[in-house]
Amino acid sequence: MPPPPLFDLDGLNLDRTEISREDIYRRFLPHRHEFMLLGGIAHFDAEQARIVGYYDAQPEDWWVKGHIPGRPLLPGVLMLEMAAQTASVGITLLDEHRGAAKRPFVGFGGVSDCKFRDAVIPPARLHILCTEAENRPRRFISATQGWVGKSLVFEATITGMVMG
Repeated sequence: MPPPPLFDLDGLNLDRTEISREDIYRRFLPHRHEFMLLGGIAHFDAEQARIVGYYDAQPEDWWVKGHIPGRPLLPGVLMLEMAAQTASVGITLLDEHRGAAKRPFVGFGGVSDCKFRDAVIPPARLHILCTEAENRPRRFISATQGWVGKSLVFEATITGMVMG
């Protein structure tokens, strides 16, 4: 049986955008072109160290024509990249909230305890939930999950690291 959400989603308005896609890639992440994956941040709670990003999978997305033609499935590696990007935005916001020194670029350092439990088939909105598990000056660890509606799609522990 899959685990419950990392945190209660019932009281959150996941249809809103707290931080836009443009702001994510202008303020927080250097990614460009196809790797500007996140559609936005729907929720951030500094006190609970929680963030929810989202991605709107569409039938015309760049990966659709090549990843299982006739039956497009969002690649798991892209879901993990989205989780890493969401976690990176979250840790940067937490640092700002806590008055910590700004870190240089924080990159994807690793993944563990990863399970894929369902498919993301366009059109669909994937919500990426992240919570802070560990935070050190040169690395951080986040528990992450991906949800489409009430269906758990993936879970993973993401490690981020400061890259010189």
